Amino acid sequence: MNSIHLSKAPHRDTPHKVDVREMYNLPDAQVMHITLQPGEALKPHKTPVDVFFYVLEGNPTVHIGDEAASYPKDTIIESPKDIVHYLSNEGDSAARILVAKTPNPQTKRVL
Repeated sequence: MNSIHLSKAPHRDTPHKVDVREMYNLPDAQVMHITLQPGEALKPHKTPVDVFFYVLEGNPTVHIGDEAASYPKDTIIESPKDIVHYLSNEGDSAARILVAKTPNPQTKRVL
């Protein structure tokens, strides 16, 4: 049985300059844990695969295309591939979000 605790998960250096930790990284999926402090945001970007966000804590704002909405804890939000998206924290406490990408965008798939 494999497991990893958040405190042991490796930090990822990303262009977003926020706390991103790699929780799972295999060819079929990638899962990251993101903590956004008040006022922090990811940079708008696209991913070549489908993504979903699961809100663990706080009320982050999820921006997908021209839409934006804040979501409470225990909400899952889908983001289709190739659409500009990002997360922001406009609240006054930290927001924690689990981000899952499937398949792993870093895996080159052979057809």
